[in-house]
Amino acid sequence: MTLDILTPELKVFSGEVYAVNLPGTEGGFEVLEKHAPLVSNLSKGYVTIRKTAKDKDEEKFLIEGGIIEVLNNKVVVLADAVLKQ
Repeated sequence: MTLDILTPELKVFSGEVYAVNLPGTEGGFEVLEKHAPLVSNLSKGYVTIRKTAKDKDEEKFLIEGGIIEVLNNKVVVLADAVLKQ
């Protein structure tokens, strides 16, 4: 699936990923390939990306909150601000 992480100023990440973990306002959740359509608010926390199923290396971004849209194997995170970890 494809993932884009965007802020009002720039595109922080764009690429193919296996899984993404997100800080939802009601708790953390994970999005995998073929996830059902979803729109949700995000709270301050870490967005964690794994590029493959066996990938032990994770890429993390600290966000200040935002929203996520999942549709047709594309995930878009619109973050208020991002600090790469």
